[in-house]
Parts: sequence; structure tokens; C-alpha cells
Amino acid sequence: MIKLLSVALVAGLVFESNQQILKPNLVKPLPTKLPCVYLTHIQCWTNWFDRDDPSGTGDWETLYNLRIENPGKICPEPIQIEATTLSGVSVAAAGDVIFQNDASSGFICRNQDQTLKKQCNDYRVRFSCHPRSAVEVLSCWTKWYDRDSPTGTGDWELLSNLKAENPGQICDNPIYIEAVTTDTMTPAISTGENFYAYNPTVGFVCRMEDQISGQCLNYKVRFGCQCP
Repeated sequence: MIKLLSVALVAGLVFESNQQILKPNLVKPLPTKLPCVYLTHIQCWTNWFDRDDPSGTGDWETLYNLRIENPGKICPEPIQIEATTLSGVSVAAAGDVIFQNDASSGFICRNQDQTLKKQCNDYRVRFSCHPRSAVEVLSCWTKWYDRDSPTGTGDWELLSNLKAENPGQICDNPIYIEAVTTDTMTPAISTGENFYAYNPTVGFVCRMEDQISGQCLNYKVRFGCQCP
């Protein structure tokens, strides 16, 4: 059974705003049916969308057009956008001059803005939504994991590695992931860094080569699983 240290098991217990992990002496044996905590700051991600290619004036992945072409698949108020090339390279690593890249409008790379080449890369985008805007799912959370530090090529918190190193502690199909800095618990999405991977099926990766500063912060992750 998954060991869910972050689930509130003590009657009347209220999480503090910094979402600190429960101290071991407060954790009671897990009951058959786990009480679940619905954490409102966790993100749900849409599928990847690729509606355009840069063969004309550029790559136009605008939210307006994506909504029309994919009815009901994007939440009313996205809170973040992620764009990568079709091969998974981040915007920062691709090196293109980007005209627009925000959750309220979408993503635009114009060929006319490129200095070193005439054409943009071909991009795909996805949007993150508040869970209440996506699917109402109660989640039970794993403990925090920090298997790597950014001393080599970056901070690699891959799900496959974490499951291998912590057998039986993470469910087979996580539905959420949360990443925060190890020192201040700052959400990864608030650090301004670029992430090579950040989803519950792959895990979390911050590569130094994708950062303007050349350095990643140190992160820890946890996974949300559907409660039994």
C-alpha cells in the first residue's frame, strides 16, 4: 500500500499555509479508507496542442483558436502555459525570439522576429488549470522525494527512478505532481525557471542548459494518486 505521509490523519488537523510535512509522531497507522486532502494549488495539465507550423508567417498557437478547434478541452481560465518544440526542447533552449507566450493569449513565434534564421521551430503547447476547473478528483499524496541535486546537468526527479528507489511507495498511475524548492518550499512554477519535464507520468526535470543563469535550484517532488 502506498505510504501517504502527507495525508491528514489526525482529527481536526489543519494544514498550515506553507504545506509542511506532518511530523512522524503525528502520523497514525493508515486506515483502510484514507481521508483525502484536496489541495487547491495543484495543477492539472491539458493535452499537448499543435495547431500550426511555421511554414507561413510563424507558429501561431493562440488560445482563442485552440479553444475553437478543441471544444471543452481547455479550462475557462488557464493559470500557466508550457511550450516546447515537437521534439520536447524548451523555448529557452530552442533560442527563438518569441512574440507571445502567456496563459491568457497563448503562444506565437513569428518568423519576422528571428535574427539567425528565417523560420521558427515548430512548437506545441499545453495549459495548466486549477483542479476544480478540470476534473473533481480527490487526491492522496505521497511524501516528498528529493533524489537528485543540481550539481551535474540539473535536477532529475524522474518518476521511473523514484519508483525504482522507493518500491511500493508511489502508485502506478499518478494523476498530479507537485514540485517545490527544498529550502523555502517555493512552488516550481513561481521560480521563473524553465523545466524540461513537469508532469505526473514522467516526473520533474530542471536542466541547467535551459536556464538563463545556467543553474537550477534544488527541487523536491511528490505525487497525487486517486484515493482508494
